Amino acid sequence: MLRSIAAAGLAALALPAIAGEAGDLARQHLYAGSLSEGLAALKPFDERYEMEGRFGIGLIRFVQGVEHLAQGLYRHGFAAPDTGPMGPAVIVPVPPNPNPEPLDYAKFRGLLAALVNDMDAAKEALLDAGELGDYVVPVDVMRIRIDVDGDGRSNEAETIGGVLASMFGAPVPPAGQPSENAPQDAVPDVTIGFDRADAIWLAGYSQVVAAQADFLLAHDFHELVDVAFHRLFPRAGLPMQDYIRSEATVLLDPNSDNAIADLIAAVHTLNFPVVEPARLKRVLSRLEAVTALSRRNWEAILAETDDNRELVPSPRQTPLVPDAQVTDETVEAWLATLDTADQILRGELLVPHWRFQKGFDLKAYFENSTRFDLVLLISGYDALPFLKDGPVANAESFAAANRVFGDAIWGYAFWFN
Repeated sequence: MLRSIAAAGLAALALPAIAGEAGDLARQHLYAGSLSEGLAALKPFDERYEMEGRFGIGLIRFVQGVEHLAQGLYRHGFAAPDTGPMGPAVIVPVPPNPNPEPLDYAKFRGLLAALVNDMDAAKEALLDAGELGDYVVPVDVMRIRIDVDGDGRSNEAETIGGVLASMFGAPVPPAGQPSENAPQDAVPDVTIGFDRADAIWLAGYSQVVAAQADFLLAHDFHELVDVAFHRLFPRAGLPMQDYIRSEATVLLDPNSDNAIADLIAAVHTLNFPVVEPARLKRVLSRLEAVTALSRRNWEAILAETDDNRELVPSPRQTPLVPDAQVTDETVEAWLATLDTADQILRGELLVPHWRFQKGFDLKAYFENSTRFDLVLLISGYDALPFLKDGPVANAESFAAANRVFGDAIWGYAFWFN
């Protein structure tokens, strides 16, 4: 989405956004990368329960959660695996660490647990800021800095713009500044006028992130870390690191063959016992919160009377991306999709399984599963305890979404949350 915004040049006609003192402080510290200092500076506004300051705290805490995760990945030398002619498996927004620290299963769980705590702290502040308040905090997201390497300084390469530039061949100049070859009018202005609706939107995203981390934490996945994580942390002292021959080959070439071997090993270990059942149940409640917050978000969006660089515009507001107009039909289709998702999460509408006439009860799975075995779920055996009679979701269940969004449904889901 950010790349589409950059390519479009953000030819928005919205009125300029103006922040108050709290918004100015939040923006100042986001651009400087001084996140802890920003939280301290905004504390008096929070104590007075001023919503703009509360939003600033929620936004900074969300960014700080991302920073903490990035620092943890950097600390252990997270890197894109070399898969030879197969190409990189992932694009890594973390610079190489010349001296990574050892990583083990417990430390990786610690990274995920910290991410969950950070997201929940952000959600608390953001939900308060979403209740009321007529504030607008303009933030150029490309200028937000995170101290990826944890050295206490955030340089230009550690802005979101700088990270995207390194990941995608510099399509977006860092911090909204022009590249040497780009004309001035081609520099994208990615300023978003964050308001009450966006606080709810970001609170929802905090739960999207936390749900994924909680799902892993609910299980024991130590074998996956031991047999495959050297692909992502090649110098972190994981068990396979010192035994792999760089010239080893069977079918194609050393890099490709090693990548295939590690992929097979990883799939073989995708049999995670549930070790924290309460956390697995919490994944379900987080997913239910996501759909509920999406509805609240749209209630707030549709009630807006301004037009101020909207992240998600109503049908009567100007989109930041000119060809991404939201219509009444778009909103109705999304709300209908949320209704269907809620039915699935409540177990009233079952998920289809390719081998069975009966449907799969997702709610029962989150509440009663004792293991996650991907192969046995797909092949059918581990799905048996969760099969039941009842309506099964099909294309008709998502008719409105298919009609309005078509193949772009996942892009809209990412945007609308």
